[in-house]
Amino acid sequence: MSGSSMADSPIASPEPPTGWQARAWLRLEGQPGRYRAGATAPLKWQRAFPDEEGRLQLPLLHTAGGLVGGDGLTVELEGGPGSRGLLTTVAAQKVYGSVGRFRQRGGGRRWATQTLRMRLEEGADLEWLPQELVLYADGLYEQRCRVELAPGASWLGAELVRLGRSAAGEGLGAGCWRSALEVVRMGPGGQRWELVDRLSLEGEALASPHGMDGQPVLGTLLWAAPDGLPSRRLVELAAEARAARAGLEGEMAVGCLEQGLIARYRGGSSQAARYWFTRIWARVRAARGLAEPGLPRVWPVQETPLA
Repeated sequence: MSGSSMADSPIASPEPPTGWQARAWLRLEGQPGRYRAGATAPLKWQRAFPDEEGRLQLPLLHTAGGLVGGDGLTVELEGGPGSRGLLTTVAAQKVYGSVGRFRQRGGGRRWATQTLRMRLEEGADLEWLPQELVLYADGLYEQRCRVELAPGASWLGAELVRLGRSAAGEGLGAGCWRSALEVVRMGPGGQRWELVDRLSLEGEALASPHGMDGQPVLGTLLWAAPDGLPSRRLVELAAEARAARAGLEGEMAVGCLEQGLIARYRGGSSQAARYWFTRIWARVRAARGLAEPGLPRVWPVQETPLA
């Protein structure tokens, strides 16, 4: 099976691929529970679970257990008109160290990459909430994500990364983490950029107060709201998200986009970031008149972020 073609990301890969190259694709249809999907090893879609409102919950599994330099993953997601989906990953993604572990000509570095391409048609509603990414010491990882939204479409996505196995006293070392997120709204008059967010963390940026300030966990949550949401409601929602920080450790900030929200976490606790993002997710659902989210079955069962 093959999915619908999508435009290539304009961000170039750091180097030609040399390891595992896997692709997963999915198209959600407007009818509850209807979808088409496929994947190549080591990616695999798990069983889908539709909820009471007809939103399809699908976990993505990476069977190789982690990424090394040269590996590349591509995930292509499409939402048909009026479709609803909640996509996550079965477990945390590990990226192992690669600096100095491969023979490279010209002094190059071998990166692990992930490319995400998402296109939502009119009225589609997609929630992309993968579990944490853990970048081991000397790991090199770049993620490129492009989201294209038709009028009336909604996209809520999150990214959570731990730079080094800090519980074991390990930092990122000579490694580097890069992320490039582009969200664009398509319309009759052309395209409108909702957000362009590019980050690179390595070396001095890990200790700088304008970077990670010595903290190991960074998280970003973004909601691109459907057109027509009053700006007053966005301001209220941002205030609710700030209040949801109560009792959680770390630094947390929220801002309004022209039509949406962005939240950022910096601290030492992946769990605190997950709890906060889940509470914001629930408030976004409530603002849209939707049911409170049910946590995916593959998430840590002992956690109760909404309690």
